[in-house]
Amino acid sequence: MPGSLTAPEAAAAPLAVLSKVELRVSCKHLLDRDTLNKSDPCVLLLMQSQGQWMEVDRSEVIKSNLNPVFAKIFTVDYYFEEVQKLRFEVYDSHGQAGVGTHDDDFLGGMECTVGQIVAQKRVTKPLFLKYGKFAGKSTITIISEEISGNNGYVELAFRAKKLDDKDLFSKSDPFLEIYRIDDDRSEQLVYRTEVVKNNLSPIWEPFKVSLNSLCSCEEKRKLRCVVWDYDSRGKHDFIGEFFTTFEEMQKAMGENKVQWDCMNPKYKIKKRNYKNSGVVVLSLWKIHRVYSFLDYIMGGCQIHFTVAIDFTASNGDPRNSCSLHYINPYQPNEYLKALVAVGEICQDYDSDKKFSALGFGARIPPKYEVSHDFAINFNPDNDECEGIQGVVESYQSCLPKIQLYGPTNVAPIISKVARVAADEERTKEASQYFILLILTDGVVTDMADTREAIVRASYLPMSIIIVGVGNADFTDMQILDGDDGVLRSPKGEPVLRDIVQFVPFREFKNVSAAATGSCLPLPALPGPSLPSRSLPGGSGVGPAARHTATALCRVPCAVCPVLYDVCSRQCTVCPQLCSMCHVCRVPHAECHGPRTVFMYPVTCTVSHPTCCASRAMLCAVCHMPCVMRCV
Repeated sequence: MPGSLTAPEAAAAPLAVLSKVELRVSCKHLLDRDTLNKSDPCVLLLMQSQGQWMEVDRSEVIKSNLNPVFAKIFTVDYYFEEVQKLRFEVYDSHGQAGVGTHDDDFLGGMECTVGQIVAQKRVTKPLFLKYGKFAGKSTITIISEEISGNNGYVELAFRAKKLDDKDLFSKSDPFLEIYRIDDDRSEQLVYRTEVVKNNLSPIWEPFKVSLNSLCSCEEKRKLRCVVWDYDSRGKHDFIGEFFTTFEEMQKAMGENKVQWDCMNPKYKIKKRNYKNSGVVVLSLWKIHRVYSFLDYIMGGCQIHFTVAIDFTASNGDPRNSCSLHYINPYQPNEYLKALVAVGEICQDYDSDKKFSALGFGARIPPKYEVSHDFAINFNPDNDECEGIQGVVESYQSCLPKIQLYGPTNVAPIISKVARVAADEERTKEASQYFILLILTDGVVTDMADTREAIVRASYLPMSIIIVGVGNADFTDMQILDGDDGVLRSPKGEPVLRDIVQFVPFREFKNVSAAATGSCLPLPALPGPSLPSRSLPGGSGVGPAARHTATALCRVPCAVCPVLYDVCSRQCTVCPQLCSMCHVCRVPHAECHGPRTVFMYPVTCTVSHPTCCASRAMLCAVCHMPCVMRCV
């Protein structure tokens, strides 16, 4: 994350105020660097990190245009309390050679902060060449829009029939642009399709766009769609346009198709028998809802926790005390420390306390072939271990039986967990959220495949925690984290949501065990810990309390230090059956009772079999002040 804190600071610092902002870019009066044609501009977005400018993303190249409106939408994380410096650089692209870095290719740059753009919503500034010289009359305009809570997106596919022919010796080369019409009547470019050469009935490639970008999550907001005939000199010919709404597009569900007449207003006035300039058909409409980690948990999902341990030879011979896998009889190695620190947090969300434990990068018996996704308990049919202690025991038992080898391929592990998550998502229940903890000592060998696997996994109920063990170079892991820019697949497809968090364990290994869990940047995990409370005449009961009673429920009561069984009693707030313990302070998924009543003290009717006190506390069901009656 930008402006990351040291371990002690992170433990004490409040959570940063984070939101995501979309930036749209356009330019005017750019310098013409080409002799025969106009410049082919492209915009690079850079963000300052630790005093260095790092490229975050770049726009598409627009051919022969000195007044480009870029279809590319930049998405950046916005921290209200931080100064986040941005730099926009405009270059003249040269075909297959791409964007150059020479002074002759540089069309101008501009620096500002994310806060300035968000505050003004629309920023227009002049472009400067090196040494502070104005780039002629060139200007750049940045329009910002904060992404709302609705993180859904829609997949669309358009085709056209019998478009007007604008070319003399060949057929038109059509492309489609979609504009959103805002409340102030201004238009924002949402998407620009590819050009289909020499075709009056083009079929454009399907594309995905967020609901926020398309219609500001308002179904009735007007959209203007324009069809052009592409011209290599930038003077595109207007074929026609039509207006629609997202609400109207929804009629294209399933086998249904929606079509519009593509109209040229000038022809409509001049030609008496004018009907249209072609027909545009929406052949695919598919809505996708994107859910956060909290959405899954509050919807009743249980955590499925998987550990993946790096057994490559770069860790060193486990029999050598210098090895990261060395089993010291007096203290755990760094792999075990990291496993326990993260695992104890995640296990609070796992009802059965069974964790899948995998290894990668080792030769395994009986044939001693290299495997990148083997069960460390050597049971391929059931790779689960009983609790964190079971994982530790399987790890210690596994080490003497394998040969550390390589390479460090992470993609197979990610893909394996993703397949299970995909199968779970296809069920109607979708009752599990998958967390993959990867413990590794260094450089990823299959970086391209790993990026592709993460992009695919970002569509699933899944998060990935990567903990770097040892003192190696973890640059690749920081790239996968995506804090300095949006992670993309080798083909350029961005992740749908940020599902990867990386932390070098060396920054936290000297912190106390209690603080370690709070320092590790888990992917949006709500804190499972319960604040310690002291009863009059009794001792404080906190989340660290351990009990020997045999019961299914592993969570201590909010009032007395006793473990309780999982119940199926009716909720005292709403007429639903509670699927969790009726006395522990864990929210049950079914209860969505009237929140207004929580503003006032209520009488809780839940019985506490072994509690001998009756005093004002927090209700075990609704967590608000109430009087608990004990029997």
